[in-house]
Amino acid sequence: MVSPLPPIAVGFFGLGVGYYVYGGVEFFRYPSEKSQALNHALGQWGLWMPGFLQFLTGIILWLGLTIFKAFQSSPVLYMAALAFTAYGVHWFALGLNRYVGGDTRVDGYMAIAFLWISIIGATVFFIAKDFPVMVLFILLALVYISDIPASLLQSDTWTRIKGLWHLVTATWLMYLTFAAALNFSLGYHLPL
Repeated sequence: MVSPLPPIAVGFFGLGVGYYVYGGVEFFRYPSEKSQALNHALGQWGLWMPGFLQFLTGIILWLGLTIFKAFQSSPVLYMAALAFTAYGVHWFALGLNRYVGGDTRVDGYMAIAFLWISIIGATVFFIAKDFPVMVLFILLALVYISDIPASLLQSDTWTRIKGLWHLVTATWLMYLTFAAALNFSLGYHLPL
């Protein structure tokens, strides 16, 4: 059964919510107190919205590309499946680490690997001429470039820069969610 309806809006929305939540705290520095309650709140948001929704999207894409052969007409969804799955599991780790109050300095090393996925994604979607999604991967690369010094150096300045990129990327993700929802449900042709 071939399906023209990949569940990408779910993954875009989940990551966008996570980026708004984390980016708001990082950029606006509100709430400003560093507390167990704030870590628990951020951890839960990280686990469920960007973590679960991206992982779910990635798994559905993998199943649709491999077992059910529903998305064979769009091979770039292979890159989307890789990204959604990897980013989803990465948010499970980030959220859980935040929830238990773990050492976030190690996130800087993780950011190096996710910078690579961002570069690969930008390359794939550039070659495929899918410029809106290419822009998303460029923005993701900027998040991870700023996450490296923010995490490893525990730098307030770099954390605020990362928060800015989180907020900008979240807004772009909401546009992609909007475009995917209108395109797939109403037959619109918004750039996606």
